[in-house]
Order: sequence, then structure tokens, then C-alpha cells
Amino acid sequence: MTDSDTSLVSENLTERKDFVFRKPSSTDGSAVFWLIDQCKPLDVNSMYCNLLQCSHFRDTAILAEQNGQLAGFVSGYRLPERPEVLFVWQLAVAPSARGQGLASQMLLQLLQRLGADVRYLHTSITPSNLASWNTFRKLASSLDTELSTSVMFDQQQHFGGAHDSEELLEIGPFSL
Repeated sequence: MTDSDTSLVSENLTERKDFVFRKPSSTDGSAVFWLIDQCKPLDVNSMYCNLLQCSHFRDTAILAEQNGQLAGFVSGYRLPERPEVLFVWQLAVAPSARGQGLASQMLLQLLQRLGADVRYLHTSITPSNLASWNTFRKLASSLDTELSTSVMFDQQQHFGGAHDSEELLEIGPFSL
């Protein structure tokens, strides 16, 4: 990286391999919407929801670009009653960027940005989403910590049979 390139890297922009990581902005919301639409089995939210994720929740989200194109996105929030917990709402990787470890890179970048006061990560995953299970097991291993699971939302009780059960994963405690 040359001296002139150094001025392009800020607190919100970090280069890693050929990916560029940054906080999203409201203008990223529509691109995030279309990315998530390509990432089955993720649930597609409204575009308005993605706009809020990229603006109101930008401090607990991360976006990855590759060659100027959106390659990945993680949205999350801190639990109001447990601010040491980051809940990862959605994690999406573009088909063209899969197999390069991007999901793990985004999660670690986000946790490092949030700092030492985040000691746990929560997320929910359906039992059939093997790619997500593998990503979060790998994350727990790389953080050298425990991973535990329990039912968060039951297929019948919470979804009226219209959606598979969601398992709550808890990773932690950890420190970075």
C-alpha cells in the first residue's frame, strides 16, 4: 500500500485479502436486499428493513466488497438487556464470493470493531442450514470458546408451522 493509498483507509474501511470491509450506509440498503434475495435459505426482509439495518444498525453491521461489488453483509444488534451480547441477525455471502472464508472474516472484523465489551455472540439458525452451522462452529473454534444451542423459535408454537424451528446458538465467552 502506497502513502497515497493509506489516506483511503479509515476506521470504517479495512482491507483484507481482496475484500474491503466497512460499515454500511443507507445507500447500501437496496444492494443488501438483492444480495439476501440471492442467498437462500435466508429469509428476505423488506427493503425498508435492509435500509434500517444499513443506517440505524450500521454500528453493529459490516459490509464486504470485492472489486467494487457487494460480496457479503452481516447485520446484528446488541441485546438491550445484555449489551455484552451481539445478536447476528443475518449473514449473507454472494455466490461469487463463497468458498473464500468471507463469512468468518466478516464476523471476526465486526467483533474486533465492537471491542472487548462484546463477550458473546448469539444467532439463530434452522437445523437444515448446514453452511451457517459450519460457519459458526468454525468461529467458536477460532475464538477458542464454547458453542451451545437451544430452541429459540419453535416451528409450531412460534411460526404456526409455516417456518422451520430456529435454534439459538450462543458462542462465548470470548475476548479479542
